[in-house]
Amino acid sequence: MASRTASGRRTWTFYLLTSLFAGFVLFLYGPMIVIYILSFQGETGGLTFPMTGFSSVWFHALIEGGRTGDISGSFQRSIVLAAITTVLTVLICVSAGLGFRRRFPGSGVVFYLAVASLVMPGIFVGLGISLGFQFAELETDWLISGLGAQLTWTLPFGLLVMFAVIGRFDRRFEEAARDLGASAWQRTREITLPILLPGIIGVGLFGFTLSYDEFARTLLTAGAKNTLPLEIWAMTTNVTSPALFAVGTVTTVISFAVIGSALGSIALIQRRRSRNAGTH
Repeated sequence: MASRTASGRRTWTFYLLTSLFAGFVLFLYGPMIVIYILSFQGETGGLTFPMTGFSSVWFHALIEGGRTGDISGSFQRSIVLAAITTVLTVLICVSAGLGFRRRFPGSGVVFYLAVASLVMPGIFVGLGISLGFQFAELETDWLISGLGAQLTWTLPFGLLVMFAVIGRFDRRFEEAARDLGASAWQRTREITLPILLPGIIGVGLFGFTLSYDEFARTLLTAGAKNTLPLEIWAMTTNVTSPALFAVGTVTTVISFAVIGSALGSIALIQRRRSRNAGTH
């Protein structure tokens, strides 16, 4: 459907669709913006408008702890867990992606088993892992059972991304390197992995963000110590101050920083490739 009439004027459908899109954006980001604003509530302010001033006192409350819970400790645990999950996700998904380039008996079954955890609700995955640890007479822990639970979430996404990236890989580069006498390891290290690097960064980005924000699978597998999402959930039941909004603001800033770093790295790699291609 055309967005302009023969005279060049906008049609009514253009304004209708624009209004719908604007409403969707407002619905999606409006609550987030409200939280960001209220996180700078004055010292005597509450959880709603009107604001009683503008201060950063609630951010200081997160560092000091006390009535806001163990935000600092849970944040550190989430960062460590997300970093380990990212490394394992990248290593496993890249290895699996390279291995799946050649069909082998049972490859279809292995693939569907790998992504099957996406179908099952996360709370049941966590429950199964928790029951397994209880059956083995082991205590659940955020760095052991929690890590395993989060890998059931990050690995399927990483595999799907890696398969899509490798599916667009031009094998003629490897064939040319083989004709020049490069070994299999040299081809992988100097040809395959550098070309796939933007996609590998994308897999790492998925692994970090999915782990950092994971709640359902971690709820029953984290043990006695909370990760940040679990600590935020606990805060909703006992914290009635804008410190809760401050946590949301901080976590959002960190998430955007990680995403920006990943996208910046990909853009830098592509720019270098374009520059090198232009010099040859």
